[in-house]
Amino acid sequence: MASCLAIFVSMPVAAQYMDGNTRAWGNMEYQEDPWVYNVSRPFFITRGLQNRHLSVWASHGRYYDKDRGYWRWQRPSLFCTTEDLFTQTIVVPYLIPMLENAGAIVFTPRERDWQRHEIIIDNDDAIQAPYYTETDNGKRWKRTKIKGFAATKGTYNDGDAPFSNGTVRQAKATRKDRASEISYQPNIPEEGKYAVYVSYQTVSKSVPDARYIVYHKGQATEFTVNQRMGGGTWVYLGTFEFDKGCNAFNRVVVTNHSSKKGVVTSDAVRFGGGMGNIQRGGAKSGMLRCLEGARYYAQWAGAPYEVYSGKEGKDDYADDINTRSLMTNWLAGGSVYVPAKDGLGVPIELSLAIHSDAGFARDGRSLIGSLAISTTDFNDGVLNSGISRKTSSDFAKALLNNVVYDIARKYGRWNKRYLWDRNYSETRLPEVPSAILETLSHQNFPDMKLAQDPMFRFTLARSIYKTVLRYVSTNHGVPYTVQPLPPVNFSVDINEKGQAVLSWSAQEDPCESTATPTSYNLYIASGTGGFDNGTNITSNKAIVNMEPGVQYNFRVTACNAGGESFPSEVLSAVYRPEATKTILVVNNFHRLAAPQVIDNAGQQGFDLEADPGVSYGRTAGWNGKQIVFDTSARGRAGAAALGYSGAEMAGKFIAGNDFNYTVTHVEAINASQAYNIVSCSSEAVIGGKIDLNRYACVDLICGLERHDGYTPEFYKTFTTTMQSKLMAYTRGGGALLVSGAYIGSDMVQPQERDFLRNTLKVNYELPTDSIQASGVVNGLGMTFDFHNQLNERHYAVLHPEILSPVESAICAMRYEAGGSAAVGYKGTDYSVFTMAFPFECVKDEHTRHLLMRGILNYIMND
Repeated sequence: MASCLAIFVSMPVAAQYMDGNTRAWGNMEYQEDPWVYNVSRPFFITRGLQNRHLSVWASHGRYYDKDRGYWRWQRPSLFCTTEDLFTQTIVVPYLIPMLENAGAIVFTPRERDWQRHEIIIDNDDAIQAPYYTETDNGKRWKRTKIKGFAATKGTYNDGDAPFSNGTVRQAKATRKDRASEISYQPNIPEEGKYAVYVSYQTVSKSVPDARYIVYHKGQATEFTVNQRMGGGTWVYLGTFEFDKGCNAFNRVVVTNHSSKKGVVTSDAVRFGGGMGNIQRGGAKSGMLRCLEGARYYAQWAGAPYEVYSGKEGKDDYADDINTRSLMTNWLAGGSVYVPAKDGLGVPIELSLAIHSDAGFARDGRSLIGSLAISTTDFNDGVLNSGISRKTSSDFAKALLNNVVYDIARKYGRWNKRYLWDRNYSETRLPEVPSAILETLSHQNFPDMKLAQDPMFRFTLARSIYKTVLRYVSTNHGVPYTVQPLPPVNFSVDINEKGQAVLSWSAQEDPCESTATPTSYNLYIASGTGGFDNGTNITSNKAIVNMEPGVQYNFRVTACNAGGESFPSEVLSAVYRPEATKTILVVNNFHRLAAPQVIDNAGQQGFDLEADPGVSYGRTAGWNGKQIVFDTSARGRAGAAALGYSGAEMAGKFIAGNDFNYTVTHVEAINASQAYNIVSCSSEAVIGGKIDLNRYACVDLICGLERHDGYTPEFYKTFTTTMQSKLMAYTRGGGALLVSGAYIGSDMVQPQERDFLRNTLKVNYELPTDSIQASGVVNGLGMTFDFHNQLNERHYAVLHPEILSPVESAICAMRYEAGGSAAVGYKGTDYSVFTMAFPFECVKDEHTRHLLMRGILNYIMND
């Protein structure tokens, strides 16, 4: 049983990590304020990538093919994806967050935000209040002489310069608490996560610590931005949860407060990645900006024409490849690491391109694996700063060796291909040390069988992050520490004082001796508000005061001097002093998986219709369903090739496991205003930390949990231990609610079927396509629907099961298309309510509340 991003380790491999230590930078060191700094971070990173500026990107993207006259992907559609999409699923959800969690400031030349909406607030907008407002407290805002951003039209042509169409505001800086402000308050069209970008202009008296405050769901996160660099482009602050609508609890405020004398400038603020708006050949791509190539983002971000269109609009493919490096140089020019080139002065010291490659194994079983590339024979073998290009070769070698070591250690094998020193644009053009990592072959099924597993991508990204950490640190002659893995075994209870009692365990990383937590960040959200900025504590336990009747949500990260881990799952609690019963919600949905694997002598591939798999949160990685499975087509090109896939999913986000479904369940239970509510991970139950018999009712969330037979991690709806725990609980007279998508089909052994019949009082019947088409349920006096089609808001159940009652149990819900959707048993010994689809998949919030009230009344006699 695995928690959120818990890892397992397979066989050891006789090897050791390489750090690429050449001390290449010598005495060159950037020692001023970072481009962006999160003042609200609750701990300090001292042995990570703090104050390091990196350029990292995923390969390719949608581009306009002038010869063919239409927009297209740069690589073929194979095994349900294309390189243009696949490499993003490594870089965006895993690699960039790991680097940022280590303290790095990461630039990426492709749009990073997987958000279809974009809202821009600017001083040049025709309608200002309440969206754009200025407050003068002693120092007035006035117009600068430098041009700035203005969104003058919805579609931009080649050569249009959005950062030359508008004006910029500025005010003298002050050290006083009473500062002048500009408020940028968007009208958010849909609740969700939005990246926040700010813009400004760098002038002669710019301050190094302009103060920005992001208000998100009522919380406030403060940043300082070094405006002495990076003026005239979009500057990423972070990604935040925003409420729908327009209010002061969801906005960005810039002040003229600074510790230095000078001026603060402010231009537009952008919320969300949005849709592509660059027109080529008379048409836009029609895709999300995050799926387009770097060429088009660079234009939207204010880069000079020669940066993104060196071919003068005649060859977007070549321009896109070159733009990734040239934009890095444009930003880094004038910094300590690129001193002999004009630019924006951002001290970027490393660039890394993440690709996948072609190639296949004729036997259909062997791995192609990874290769790495650098370029040393260019510009007399030196970079702009005068250091040797050989340091890029050292970086590439370390990347390759460490990726092979980490993957082989976990999965038993991985193939090292080549270390190339060749003339590639992405390693020739950057004026800082650079490398390309060809992670694997997107044409080879054995590679993709691993690669489509989210945990493989986590492992791959963590290996890359660790190499970057080692390489950067040792080349500056400073020590480093690897950030920890996420906490596990998480639980939240309530003590006699009505306080939340939280506890968790550290997750050991057997590959990294330094990746041990020394503290933890506890993040809390209450009511409808967002998560706070966290509190750093040295213990693996915490006690939190709770306001009666208010739902509190919690998540935890592990910290050390090297940075912060990914978060735990989210747990929730509610305290009601008048309540006499406590309900325990158990999160048993931890699965992350590739789509259904088909792998036999005649067929290989992924069946998205049978099981689309489970991504880590939302994904933009799918292009279409696989069409060709015939292994005799291995190595062919085009529509006849093994793995050839459609394009019907291009541009669509698909929801995955958000690890926060206790929130939905606790909200529904709390609507009854009758119970104390606590929650825990199923790990805490299986490990014996939590005694189910202490609780009047147990709500077990199973989601898409199942043992699929091809995922390296072991997931199971009901492990043997969990079965024993639930049998003991029901023998003691407990009230049990169970919901999930694979309750029947994941229990195939005779003793497992006995558990279904004897404890849950259900019998499993095969699903039908008519249920999938309908997705409508009748029960408890209501008719409602649930998510049964892939979508971007919530994971879906494509093949709902039929669970029929046995003995004295009853059919409590029925699919509109026929078949039992839920079974209730209310005996003299215990009560159980089993749903054949996940409760949290019910679409309507009010319906969920009514359903939960009816279920609890039934099993708890309330």
